[in-house]
Amino acid sequence: MNFIRKFYYGDIPEDKTGGNIVSKDTKTDWPLWEVFIRSKQGLDHKHAGSLHAADAQMAIENARDVYTRRMEGVSIWVVESKYITASNPEEAGELYEPAVDKIYRHPTFYQLPDEVNHM
Repeated sequence: MNFIRKFYYGDIPEDKTGGNIVSKDTKTDWPLWEVFIRSKQGLDHKHAGSLHAADAQMAIENARDVYTRRMEGVSIWVVESKYITASNPEEAGELYEPAVDKIYRHPTFYQLPDEVNHM
């Protein structure tokens, strides 16, 4: 049986080697979370990276520690990766084809007033 050493959030190892011994055969891996950070100057959240965590609260705390070490963020979103659905890049032509003949959907079609400066 193969064993690997795993470290868990908040573990204080009793021996000098650290971590818990867990069988590779057990499914104890934490889910993958996608992290989005809104910077102080930004209006939107941007994807910062991914991390593994046991739950949403742990994911936010770990994201804070990993992605905002220099206080560059004002808001953190975490989403479990299994809940994200993405389009297939190979099918982009079919997906975006209906928008090609509708020029009014393009943002340069409209004249914006000077007061709207963040679009």
